[in-house]
Amino acid sequence: MKQPHAIILAGGRATRMGGGDKGLLPLGDTTLLDHVIDRIAPQVAGAALNANGDPARLARFGLPVLADPVEGFVGPLAGVLAGMDWGAQQGAETVVSVAADTPFFPCDLVPQLVLAAEGMDTPLALAATPDGRHPTFGLWPVALRDDLRAALTGGLRKVVQWTDAHGARMAMFPAEGDPFFNVNTPEDLAQAQARAR
Repeated sequence: MKQPHAIILAGGRATRMGGGDKGLLPLGDTTLLDHVIDRIAPQVAGAALNANGDPARLARFGLPVLADPVEGFVGPLAGVLAGMDWGAQQGAETVVSVAADTPFFPCDLVPQLVLAAEGMDTPLALAATPDGRHPTFGLWPVALRDDLRAALTGGLRKVVQWTDAHGARMAMFPAEGDPFFNVNTPEDLAQAQARAR
C-alpha cells in the first residue's frame, strides 16, 4: 500500500466553544491545529484541511483547504469524503482522517491503521482504545468515495454505521494518557494547555 494522505477534520462549528475554529485556539506557543499538523505530517505523503467558510483564514498553514462536498453540515463523514476526493486527485489509494481538536493522538497512528487493514481489498480501519472507537481517526480507501457520497446524499450520518457495513477493522491503542482526548469545552482547553506544558 502507498503511504496515505491525510485529511484534518476542522469543519465542525465548535458550538460548545462559542463558535469559530477550534483548531485556531491557543495551545502552548502555537495552536491546536499546529500541534495536529506537526503530529500527522511525518506519518503521511501529504495533508489537507477540511473546513467550511472562507479558506483565507487558514492560509498560514500552507495546506489545501477543502469544503464539505455535501451541503448542510452533515458531520465528519463529509470531511472524510472531501479528503477521499482530494486523495484520489493526488493519486492516493487511502486517506487518513484526524480531528483538528485532538492534539495528542498517537505518533504511530498511521502505521497502526495500515497494519490493521492489511490484506483487505478496500483498506478501512478505525482507531480504538479499550473504552471504545474513535471514528474521526480512520484509514479510508478512496475507491469507496462514491459509495460514501451516495450514503451521505441518502441521509446516512453515523460514521460507524457506514464503516461497519464495509467490514472496517480496529487499530487498538492503549487508553493510558488518553491519546484521543479532544477539546470541546473551555475546561478541556485548560486541561490541554496544562498537558502541553
